[in-house]
Amino acid sequence: MRRRFYLLSLGCPKNAVDAEAMGTLLEGAGWRKTERPDRADLLIVNTCGFIAPAREESYAALRDLAEAKRQGQRLLAAGCLSQRYGAQVQRVVPGVDGVIGTREWADIVPCAERLLGVEPAGTQRDAAVRPADEVSVITSARREAPGPSAYLKIADGCSAPCAFCAIPLIKGPQRSKPRAAIVEEARQLVAQRVQEIILIAQDTTAYGRDLGEEDGLAVCIEDVLAAVPELKWLRLMYSYPQHITARLIESMVVHPQVCHYLDLPLQHAHPATLRRMRRSPDVEGVRRLIADLRAAMPDVALRTTFIVGYPGETDEEFTSLLEFMTEMTFDKVGVFPFSAEEGTQAASLPDPIPHELAQERFARAMELQRDISLSRNQSQVGRTLDVLIEGADQGVSVGRTYRDAPEIDGYVFVDDDLAVGQMVPVRILQALDYDLQGEAMP
Repeated sequence: MRRRFYLLSLGCPKNAVDAEAMGTLLEGAGWRKTERPDRADLLIVNTCGFIAPAREESYAALRDLAEAKRQGQRLLAAGCLSQRYGAQVQRVVPGVDGVIGTREWADIVPCAERLLGVEPAGTQRDAAVRPADEVSVITSARREAPGPSAYLKIADGCSAPCAFCAIPLIKGPQRSKPRAAIVEEARQLVAQRVQEIILIAQDTTAYGRDLGEEDGLAVCIEDVLAAVPELKWLRLMYSYPQHITARLIESMVVHPQVCHYLDLPLQHAHPATLRRMRRSPDVEGVRRLIADLRAAMPDVALRTTFIVGYPGETDEEFTSLLEFMTEMTFDKVGVFPFSAEEGTQAASLPDPIPHELAQERFARAMELQRDISLSRNQSQVGRTLDVLIEGADQGVSVGRTYRDAPEIDGYVFVDDDLAVGQMVPVRILQALDYDLQGEAMP
């Protein structure tokens, strides 16, 4: 009888890719996936441990499954929370039977079989940390497309020194996946009629730098598109501004499949704050970069994220951020109040900002961006844009344009029943704060 597993993935798209790979490895070893926890022999939660709210969500999911476990079921905590707080996870949630971290998930099969009391099958090794390059190849073993869009992780870990971020503590330094493995994954996805591939990493623009390549991402894009020229959209996420090169911009311009969309996590706009964050304080350089991007691609959609309430953030520094947002008119902005993460340099910085003030600054920044977003959306009215349909119900279809990344950006609503996965030309009729409305064109 084939054993069944239930897999819940929390957190970012990079986590979702790891979860998909774990599922692929289990199914390849003869396990069967189920969407019902009560029918599973093994319950897996691929946890997120990036910030406190994410950790609480992970603990809550583990508790819910632990409390509902039937006799014989086993609960495994995987992912970032387990990587950093493995022993603590089992103390906080006594029903957790095992943990496996972000650097061990490639050994999910022997780990799962050991938990269920079954001898590992075939040539599987005991669970242990595999070399980074071997893990990278395993992620390309076989891809099952989750829908018309799919994430493709091109690297893991991060070598940036940001003072507020715990990712290097969890994932380790940047490790780029071999381009041949990336290209093979892209081939598998396109063969399953994937319309959009989203390249992700902690910093996609750092791809190849650990291998001594200055323009690794641009070369990667060119190799992928040479292998799958029929791909409709190739989207880039998590692009560190100081690593964006002239060749990368040229690749985005030359290849029509590359979405004119960039996610630039700037984090702040005042040099003093950026220095305390251990980020580049070259705000003028960012201004020049944005000008270059808009000159090369007048229709480019730019997304960024900012942290407010960072230790020592003065009224002047926060006002400078608001002025920068007004000046740059980003299409999409995510704003986050500072969260002090254990083990990071920022957690011990002096002059913490009171919670109430940080929340007030968050609200002010989001209110400003809502007006900017509406204005940017209004500039789309009258345009006809390709829309990737992701759902339809009761005569209304919903999808995204090249200007919107999955899950974090806006949608286009169309009064029509359209097939999911179809790319449809839509004339934009109305702009909302974050979304658009339009009609399908013949």
